[in-house]
Order: sequence, then structure tokens, then C-alpha cells
Amino acid sequence: MSIKIRKAVITDGAFLAKMILQSSRAGKKLGIFDVVLDTTNDKKILKLLEKLSQTKAKNQAHYNNFLIAEVDGKPVGTLCSYEPRIATKQVFLDALKEIGCDDDVTERLEVIYSCDFELNNRTLMFDYMEELEGFTDVGILKELMRKSLLTARLKGYGIAQALVEIGSLETLLFYKKLGFKEVKEKECPLYKEVFGRNGLVLLAIDF
Repeated sequence: MSIKIRKAVITDGAFLAKMILQSSRAGKKLGIFDVVLDTTNDKKILKLLEKLSQTKAKNQAHYNNFLIAEVDGKPVGTLCSYEPRIATKQVFLDALKEIGCDDDVTERLEVIYSCDFELNNRTLMFDYMEELEGFTDVGILKELMRKSLLTARLKGYGIAQALVEIGSLETLLFYKKLGFKEVKEKECPLYKEVFGRNGLVLLAIDF
């Protein structure tokens, strides 16, 4: 099986939306975007996430931050990498308002930010690492990560970080197999109340 890795383009919006939603739910009934976008209607969420990937505000879910894995010309996986100093909380808020979110979105974001870490702005963050069902264990995510780390190194980065939910054992194990190590764990009552997960784990890799 030949895997091709390429940069995402604006027309990938619908596929990116699907992977972002899949990643944010991570086996849970509700994901971050169900709460932030204030709806559990998949069709509506996917349309809004597609718009979010194309906003003028360069938020972390912007298509420019994504690599896409293809097999036989078909997109099968994604990995997002972004700089916290550019994709700030304010930029995310601006992007959400750009796609039509009301002023109450600030309050809804609290469930995420209540479980926040002080991130080093000079690091690169990895997120939305996902693959289509039927393509697990064929090296899609490993190849996406290899390409992302290579690109990061060429840009002068030496450390990358990722946030994973406490209890997401499969995802944690995968990151650790790639060389990531646990830096810090944070339990958050509000996060647990909404999502049923105790909080988040911060992982990092030096390369």
C-alpha cells in the first residue's frame, strides 16, 4: 500500500471537518465542538467545521495547518500542527465568531480552558491525528507524524507537544510508541462533568 502525504488545500474542508469531529469526540458521546458549537446535529457541525477550516482568522483548525495522507488518491488521514503563539485563544474565538457563533461561545469555551496548560509558545502543537476506519495499523499515522516532525525540524523547531485525554489509553500508547513522553497531567472537574473524562495529559517529544 502506497501512502502519499501532502499539505491540505482549501477544497479539503469537508474531509478535514470529518476528521476534526472524529478526533474531538474520541469515542465519547459529546466532543468539544458539540459543546462549543452548541449543537449535536452532525450535519450542522460538519458544515461549521468546514467553514472553521477556511476562516480568515488562522485558528488551529485552519486547513493551512494540516497534512493529509492519501491512499490511491483518496484522503484517509490527517495530522494538524500549529504554533500556539499564532493560533491563540483570541484567534480561535475570532474564527468561531466568523462562522456565526454567538457571544455566549466565550462561556462555552470555559469547559476547555478550565483544563488548560501553560504552553511554551516556541513549541509546535500536534492535534487532530486521525484516520478513516479500515486504515488502522497500516502506517498512516506514523507516516503523517514522520513527515510533520521532518517539516518542523526544517522550520527550526526542536520540541513538539500534544494534549490527550486521561483515559485515552490507545492514543497515549500510540504517542509513546512514537517517542512522546508524559510531561504533566491535569484533572479538571468541569471537563469531567461535561465529557466524562478526568482531564488531559500533556505529552512532548524532542527531535
